[in-house]
Amino acid sequence: MTAQLEALNIEEPGQLLHYLRARGLINAQESPALQTLSGGVSNRTVWVRRQADADWVIKQALAKLRVQVDWFSDPARIRREAAGLRWLGKIIPGHVPEFIFDDPKHHILAMSAIPQPHENWKTVLLKGRTDPRMAQSFGSLLAKIHSAAADHPQLANVFSERRFFEELRLEPYYGYTATQVPRAAPFLTELIEATRARRLALVHGDYSPKNVLIHHDMLIILDFEVIHFGDPAFDIGFSLTHFLSKAHHLPARREAFLDLARRYWHSYWHALSPKLREPVQQFAVKHTLACLLARVAGRSPLEYLDENQRETQQCIVLALMYKDINELPSLIDAVGAKLGHFRE
Repeated sequence: MTAQLEALNIEEPGQLLHYLRARGLINAQESPALQTLSGGVSNRTVWVRRQADADWVIKQALAKLRVQVDWFSDPARIRREAAGLRWLGKIIPGHVPEFIFDDPKHHILAMSAIPQPHENWKTVLLKGRTDPRMAQSFGSLLAKIHSAAADHPQLANVFSERRFFEELRLEPYYGYTATQVPRAAPFLTELIEATRARRLALVHGDYSPKNVLIHHDMLIILDFEVIHFGDPAFDIGFSLTHFLSKAHHLPARREAFLDLARRYWHSYWHALSPKLREPVQQFAVKHTLACLLARVAGRSPLEYLDENQRETQQCIVLALMYKDINELPSLIDAVGAKLGHFRE
């Protein structure tokens, strides 16, 4: 490979075309259209529109994430994402893109592009469009991921490394938030240690509407760079935070988002392996509260919440964090009630 490839930036069209041709991934005569995709903070992402073959999406992991505060992670995590893509293709077939190739040297992963028409679920939700069927499917798919170790016991070893989950989730979400909100520090510190000790299931680690495309009423799950074997309750807290924060952000659709949260949890719970139900229930409330706080006070705050909404959400979490709430439906109701109080 040339020196040019050593410093490859796939968002530079000339560099990406040279790379694809030099590796024999496309022939010298092919000139695909290249479109940079926005929205992610941890990767460069380019849609490769091919002329005679199916389109690709190519991702390149970044060492420094695109956020306001300093946030670094080893781009070697692209290998973890490639492994996640391959395995989830077996666990939830048809609900993830097809693996095309990877290149650990240049921190690159290529996968099939999802055909048009498709919509990003986060964009759909921010328009106030809530479809209970999507929430139910979202829950049942997560339950399949969490329950997969029963049929694939090797997952515990394949995904035992949790360094990227530490770099991209535990430190920037829980650890950093503890330094910004001292009242929450004991709660978050204890939860960090408990999360590190729990190795129960395959965990996506970034399970949110942002990482879901809707294609012909089917959910396509994306982004597996922090997938690991650990605490499945983290995925619940991380994902539910998005429904509850949108219930906060869009008061006219608040009840619809609260209903979406309840349906999501109900679908997940009934599809989950029975032996995981008690361990998930034990920590689901804690992770939901921690993520609700982290998304307003951590390194990656939700961009659609304004300053007043962030302050309100922090106050709600602090008011509930040390309450005796043990079941997730009760927490959803409590958050809804607090949101109604602040609205008044």
